[in-house]
Amino acid sequence: MTSCTNPTECLEKPTVADGKEQRTYPLRQLYFYLTEGCNLKCRHCWIAPKYQAPDKAFSALDPNLFRSIIAEAKPMGLNGIKFTGGEPLLHPKISELIEIVRTEELRLKVETNGVLCTPELAVQLKGASKNTFVSVSIDGAKAETHEWVRGVEGSFDAAWQGVRNLVQAGFKPQVIMSIMRRNNDEMEAVVRLAEQNGAGSVKFNLVQPTARGEAMHEANETLSIQELIDLGAWVEHTLSKTTTLRLLYSHPMAFRPLGKMFGDNGEGCGLCGILGILGVLANGSYALCGIGETVPDMVFGHAATNRLEEVWKTSAVLNELREGFPAKLKGICGDCLMKGICLGSCVAQNYYSSKDLWAPFWYCEEARTAGLFPETRLKP
Repeated sequence: MTSCTNPTECLEKPTVADGKEQRTYPLRQLYFYLTEGCNLKCRHCWIAPKYQAPDKAFSALDPNLFRSIIAEAKPMGLNGIKFTGGEPLLHPKISELIEIVRTEELRLKVETNGVLCTPELAVQLKGASKNTFVSVSIDGAKAETHEWVRGVEGSFDAAWQGVRNLVQAGFKPQVIMSIMRRNNDEMEAVVRLAEQNGAGSVKFNLVQPTARGEAMHEANETLSIQELIDLGAWVEHTLSKTTTLRLLYSHPMAFRPLGKMFGDNGEGCGLCGILGILGVLANGSYALCGIGETVPDMVFGHAATNRLEEVWKTSAVLNELREGFPAKLKGICGDCLMKGICLGSCVAQNYYSSKDLWAPFWYCEEARTAGLFPETRLKP
């Protein structure tokens, strides 16, 4: 999600027509899920891409389609894109895509497992824009732990080498660690490794109950809501004081100190994300986000046959979200004082679990059931 200190800054100023206020929604970012395959077999992945071994290749976004999508999006307000996957650096023409980003002068974010981040590619990424941001997923302080999560031997050392290659190219990359029962006791050690290898921040992600992550929740390989809340408090109030790195813990807004939402050290709000972003899948389909890989209801058209502006303005799902936020949110999300900036935390996850766009976020519902939801964040 993009950062802003005021949710309304992410929208255009409203106009008035026939006595009614009308608001437009610029398309600020495109999230490109560049590849249907991945070179790792992560047991918690919420998209669950196919495993792409060296002798096998799956579909990847056509560079000509990529170029045409950007050309359509820029007049609509586009100022940044994200490369994710699958594994984005697995794209057979990743260098060509990076060059397109450079010539179009767009901000670039990259989410990668780091394995394929060579020194040459790191340098090219650095030159893509003035503020390219790269995050590398590393799920343990030991090879045994990381490779249990990622499913491929040798991926631990390769990922850290990718981090070092990025640092050598001038980045301060972010390390992302997904927290589960197998690795939560290695969180502090991952921070120390991030410090030693030149990273700029560490983000701790929750394992969402989507696709492979759903199976992990059912197998009790994830943490209880009490454990997750306690870890969040420990990261924000204790671990963060032991390092100069920026530490982020991805629990919902209602559980965060105000200083973690706004200001120089804030993580931003949900509003500018869900209402200013569109996903592009590897096959060229437009979708809410990567959830379109597993939930066809969240696919809105195809770049080869549908004009982007038409998709953005006429999609029934997108317009329902624009018209319904935050009043239609249900359950704990409807009762939460943070709903105007959190917007249900993750609509894709909520819909995956319930087939209801307005369903509450699982974490917050579990917290309320357990008597752990912050009373100060509930409306009277």
